[in-house]
Amino acid sequence: MTPSAARSSVDPAPTQRLNAKVVGISIAAAVGGFLFGFDTSVINGAVSALSEEFALGAGLTGFAVSSALLGCAIGAWFAGALSNRFGRIPVMVIAAILFFLSALGSGLAFGVGDLIAWRVIGGLGVGAASVIAPAYIAEVAPAKFRGRLGSLQQLAIVLGIFVALLSNALIANSAGGSSETFWFGVAAWRWMFLIEAVPAAAYGIMALFLPESPRYLIRKNQLDRASKVLYDYTGEPDVNLKIQQIRTTLEREDSESLRDLLGERFGLKPIVWLGILLSLFQQLVGINVIFYYSTTLWQSVGFDESQALLTSTITSVMNIVATIIAILLVDRVGRRVMLLVGSTGMTISLGLMALAFSFGEVTAGSDAVSLPDPWSTIALISANAFVMFFGATWGPLVWVLLGEIFPNRIRASALAVAAAAQWAANWVVSATFPTLSNIGLTFAYGLYAAFALLSLIFVYLWVPETKDRELEDMDSLELGRGRRDG
Repeated sequence: MTPSAARSSVDPAPTQRLNAKVVGISIAAAVGGFLFGFDTSVINGAVSALSEEFALGAGLTGFAVSSALLGCAIGAWFAGALSNRFGRIPVMVIAAILFFLSALGSGLAFGVGDLIAWRVIGGLGVGAASVIAPAYIAEVAPAKFRGRLGSLQQLAIVLGIFVALLSNALIANSAGGSSETFWFGVAAWRWMFLIEAVPAAAYGIMALFLPESPRYLIRKNQLDRASKVLYDYTGEPDVNLKIQQIRTTLEREDSESLRDLLGERFGLKPIVWLGILLSLFQQLVGINVIFYYSTTLWQSVGFDESQALLTSTITSVMNIVATIIAILLVDRVGRRVMLLVGSTGMTISLGLMALAFSFGEVTAGSDAVSLPDPWSTIALISANAFVMFFGATWGPLVWVLLGEIFPNRIRASALAVAAAAQWAANWVVSATFPTLSNIGLTFAYGLYAAFALLSLIFVYLWVPETKDRELEDMDSLELGRGRRDG
């Protein structure tokens, strides 16, 4: 390590090098995000079949769809404390086991009650993965590349959404409908859940081979292991200096707890409120309505089930493309500007969707809504534009920011609280959409457009720039309009 330290004194550039190892472990950690996306979206193609098989009304359908999100909030809340006590890797393994059990249980459910229970169990895994993956990636990534590596979490999420929707479409088309029988006489919608067991098992196996977070190891005074991770994976040449910087930020408290998040402003530290509000706005714009209900939504405007599933799959591809754009731009443009652009685009596209659905016509003799031309085309384009603006900005950047804005000593706990708030908001939006859509889709999308506008104001007034800033410098991060690092 001495030669490395000497080298860093004359050439600081190597501290910012990106090697294949850190990319590899970041991708492996982000597989939790893949399962996160798959688990929360696989319900999309099964909504109609579930409602029919279990004779569910709008309220119970909404609860069945959103039940996993209750588990997500609980899993996120406890993941921080568990990861502080046992490490980031054990929590990933626990999440993988929960995903696996949920896939089997949901696919073999004999009633809506146990289906909801199994979905909640899967939600515990999703919540844990939503906390651990961004925290872990932020803690192993070099500052210069932290934005794009942190964005791998969102890329994995949208890939999971895409694979869930694609597998749903393939299974439903092969069976002749989600309610029809498929392999071994088992209904197609059940196979939509069962197939998740495969990536869940893969995630658990990969997690066992990941190195532990260096910041967790330093907290536990395992300095030799931390040195090896910092040097081999992060590409840190002056390991001793980095360890000292990390220890300095950890020394303020002997142990991390939720008490460390308390502050004078409304009971919490301002930085914790910032994370919570970022999480809330990410969900209150209604993005998951598109992914949980899009198949049913497009059926309501005249698409048959096959066309609706295909349209939902295409939308998820757009989300993947948008996330790749975010990965390419986040460390060049910065977080703040991209969020402002995203909020503006979401406000306009959601407003157009609300306007389009105001021209909906109820088909005589049924509750089905159809949109006349050109409003059906405008609704479809606006929905995909909304997904693009969200996917290129608020989708990945909130996870990047949650992984990096909190000081070392409170990162896991603060991220857990912010993620729990995010899942609670996700549940509220998802559970209320059937009722809001009964009032009118114009009202529903108009409400989401209003939250998108509020998110624009929030970013402009409060969100600072964190591009290129070291995690150890987040203690001095200043909140407010125009505040930057340095």
